Amino acid sequence: MTDKYEISAEDAALFRSEAGPVRPVPHKKVAAARPRPAPQPRSTQADEAKVLRDMLSDEYDPADLETGEELLYARPGLQHNLLRKLRRGQFSIGAEIDLHGMTVPVARVSLAGFLAECLKSNIRCVRIIHGKGNGSPQRQPVLKTKVAVWLRQRNDVLAFCSARPVDGGTGAVYVLLKKNGAKG
Repeated sequence: MTDKYEISAEDAALFRSEAGPVRPVPHKKVAAARPRPAPQPRSTQADEAKVLRDMLSDEYDPADLETGEELLYARPGLQHNLLRKLRRGQFSIGAEIDLHGMTVPVARVSLAGFLAECLKSNIRCVRIIHGKGNGSPQRQPVLKTKVAVWLRQRNDVLAFCSARPVDGGTGAVYVLLKKNGAKG
């Protein structure tokens, strides 16, 4: 039994005799162009490579990054260098207060008394721990936003920013106070 695709010599001769002489059919078609390569987002790749190089360089400072949860405020006219030092945690913390678990009215009174004592004692930099809001009903910070508003309203506050991770991160702020007797 022969393979179903195998053609016998007789069948091949019969086909050639019936088909007759063969010649190519002329056509005016153009050869198909090679397919184009997929587009490469070169600008995006260059930007991502630059970010990676910058992050791995010695000039990288984590305090210069913002994730949207940080608090940052500086009174107009404050030197940029002072704010940078505050964000890096380079000021000595003279006192701190922990507002965790306090209600808003109690926290406001406690904070006002704390800042008054710090000013009386001529303390320039303090840390206020307000928490991240993980214990609140919607897991949203309540005291954090209140503290930011209260500090902005005080003339004796020059600047404040979220603390470094080692000092509480976005659950605490460093506050730079005016020197005792400074006008504002």
